[in-house]
Parts: sequence; structure tokens; C-alpha cells
Amino acid sequence: MDFLPLFFNLKSRQVLLIGGGDIALRKARLLKRAGVYLTVVSHTVDDELKALLVNANDQIVIGEYHAALLEGKALVVAATDDKDLHERVHYDAVALNIPVNVVDTPSLCTFIFPAIVDRSPIVIGISSGGESPVLARLLRARLETLIPNGYSRLGSLVGRFRQQVKATFGSVNERRRFWEHVLEGQVAEKVFSGRNEEAEALLKAAIDKGENSHQIGEVYLVGAGPGDPELLTFKALRLMQQADVVFYDNLVSAEVLDLCRRDADLIYVGKKRDDHAVPQEGINALLVQHAQQGKRVVRLKGGDPFIFGRGGEELETLKSHGIPFQVVPGITAASACSTYAGIPLTHRGYAQSVKFVTGQLKNRKDKLNFSELVHPNQTVVFYMGLHTLPTLAESLVEHGKPADTPVAIVSKGTSPDQKVLTGTLADIAAKQEDAKLVAPALIIVGEVVALQDQLAWFGDNVEQEGLTHALGMLKTEK
Repeated sequence: MDFLPLFFNLKSRQVLLIGGGDIALRKARLLKRAGVYLTVVSHTVDDELKALLVNANDQIVIGEYHAALLEGKALVVAATDDKDLHERVHYDAVALNIPVNVVDTPSLCTFIFPAIVDRSPIVIGISSGGESPVLARLLRARLETLIPNGYSRLGSLVGRFRQQVKATFGSVNERRRFWEHVLEGQVAEKVFSGRNEEAEALLKAAIDKGENSHQIGEVYLVGAGPGDPELLTFKALRLMQQADVVFYDNLVSAEVLDLCRRDADLIYVGKKRDDHAVPQEGINALLVQHAQQGKRVVRLKGGDPFIFGRGGEELETLKSHGIPFQVVPGITAASACSTYAGIPLTHRGYAQSVKFVTGQLKNRKDKLNFSELVHPNQTVVFYMGLHTLPTLAESLVEHGKPADTPVAIVSKGTSPDQKVLTGTLADIAAKQEDAKLVAPALIIVGEVVALQDQLAWFGDNVEQEGLTHALGMLKTEK
């Protein structure tokens, strides 16, 4: 280990910064965030750098650096393009045992600035020892996305109650178990979702009751997206990795499911056409039952839980039993599958609106308002309509939609097995009869489908015949 990671408390300490340009400005911003009193030495000083020096103990010295400026300083940073000056600063600081940093010159540094993830009071430093600062910044960017800003509020909340917990729980192990329970439970989740007052009330109650008191669990209704695990939100992934039990649907891909916490109980409650592993009422009861046992429950649904996902019904049951819950949106299939198929749902030249419609008719054809689905300059996306495709196509034509309107079927969208079949309202049912694309599948109806042969970038097209001609005709008509 070339550098020992340390955290300096520099609040109200004097720091010397040599340089007045852009690099010095970046260092000054970081130092001022740490609460230092800053002395800047340079022949010229950037206006933004001057604006940072608002404290009466800050100062600017216009002119040359000299060793006497090091007196009383806790730290020194050299940020110029003068190599000889940098060497002088280094040797002067080392002689006085003052930590020194010389930008972009690790050999002249007794300390280095890491790439920082700041969730104060939680701070993470990442260093390559000066060997690869770009790699350190890339790793910081990765961590920035994985660690919510709520950790800052959570750290502050914990700090305010640390002494109270120490007084309540006598042993180190008791305190450790208590904080683990708090930091992985509802208190943390309420902080992350911005409900700080509720989080503080829960923490106070937990301290008063003691560690072993029973607490009700929480249910997280999580949208798993259309299948590609890289389309998960960061919040979805975080909750999946801390769940005690996961109830998952048929449309949740194996790749997404594999990202759940390894020791969580995974319970399949999926529904296929005419085949429900667990009735909806049973799913509702299971969510309540496990939450009442104090467990963190993830209800993992394909796509978005509030778009044809019956998420609202499950939340109504949870609400009636006093079970706390959160909802994490997912990328709905219409958006993801159309994008992966190269079909923009809206386009200035073809469609200015889009409708999402369920294709599960079940002898209720009259329940669909087809007159609302045949307007021009509109895209219609049918979910779960593969088995009623002939009826859907015929009904749209009967209600006035042109028979040559482009149609696409996207099967297993966003997965490596994605296939796209294109045609028109007149022939798509016959083409599907031959192609036999499988569910899950979406049906996209509208002129935007004609763009697919130009914009397709992922998966396989079953056939493209006639699409280029159709696009040309549409452009001519425009």
C-alpha cells in the first residue's frame, strides 16, 4: 500500500494553496467544502476562486511563493505549471513536516486527493496512488450511482441518536445488532424515500422498545422491467438485494431474478393465460402474512407494476391491513420493447399520441372502445393480445382503420431471443400463424412501425418484406 487512507479534520485550519488558475480552483472548492481557512498565493487569481474566499480568515497573496507562508499551515497544495516551484514547495513543506500535495506529481506528494463520493457524514475515498486518476474517477462514478444521496441524511440521523443507543444497549454486540436492524429496515427506507420525520419517529420507538420487540415488515412493489437486467432502476436493485422474501411473476426474467439477495426466499406466483399459479386474492394474503411476520417483502412484477400489473389491487389490501409499502416504477414493456425493436412510439411525422391497451378480451370485445383506437396520427400498443390478434385486427379495420396500417409483433422484447414480425392489419394474423411468435409479446399498430426497417438495432426480424416500400408510401403521402 503506497498511501495509507486517512481522513483529515481540517475545519477552521489554515491551508496554503499555491496557484490561481483552473486547477487551483478545483482544489479550492474541495478544501472549502472541508471548512478550511484558505490562503491563496499567485500572481493572478481566477475570479471564481476569489469568490470562494468569503471568510474573514481567508486571504489572497498576490506575488511570489516563499517559505515563510508555510508558518501555521496544516496543509499545503501546489497547483501551478511551474516544475521548479513545485519542487521548492515540496522540500520546504517536508522540512517542516507539513503534508503537501503537488498536482499531477505523485513523487512530490506526501498525501494525495482521492476521488470522493460525498454523502457526508459518510465519505468514500478512492485512490489509485496516482497511477491512474481516470480509473479512480470512473470507479467513483460507479459508486455514485449505487449509493443514494439519502445515505447522507441517514448518517446524520444515526449520529444524533448514537449516544442514546449506547446508553440503552449495554454491550457492543447488542448495539451492533440494533443498528443492523435499523440500517437495513424501515427507518433507512423512509429516509431514502424522503420521509425523514417518520424515520426519526420509528427510530425513537425502536430505541424505547428495545431490539427484540416485534416490528411489522414492509412490502416493496417493484417493477422488474421487460427482461433485460440492465434496465432495472438502482432503487429496484437495492431493495431486491435486501429482501427477505421475493414473490415474483411469470414475466420476471431469470437474469433479473438472479440479482435478488442470495438467501432470500423466492416464491413463484406467476400468471399465464388460463394458468394462475396463485390466485390474486392468495397473492394479496401472502404479502400481508409475510409482512406481519416482520419480513421485508419484494413483490417483483414484470414491466411496471401500475401498468396492467394489478399493483393497485395489491396495495389496497396492504393499506387495509396497515402494512407499510413502497412502489418502485419499472420500464413498461411498451416503451422498452418498441425501443429495442427500433419503433418510436411517437414521431413528429407519424404519431403525436400513444395508447396502451390490454388485448385480453375474454368474450368482452365490446369492452374495448375501438372508435378511440382508430384515430390517425396515433400509435396503439396492445399488451397480452397475441391470442386475440385476429379479432383485434379485424375490429380495427371494421371501425375505420385502413387495412394497410403497419403492425409489428415484438416477442420476448429486450431479451436475447427477441423477434419482430411486421405486416399490416390485413395480413398480420396470417403471418403470425406461420411465424408462431411466442408470448410474452406486444402488438404495435401505427404508421411508426414503418420506420422499423431503418431503426432496428437489436434482435431478429422475422421478415422485412414490404416495409421499405410502406415507409416510402407514407412519406409520399405526408
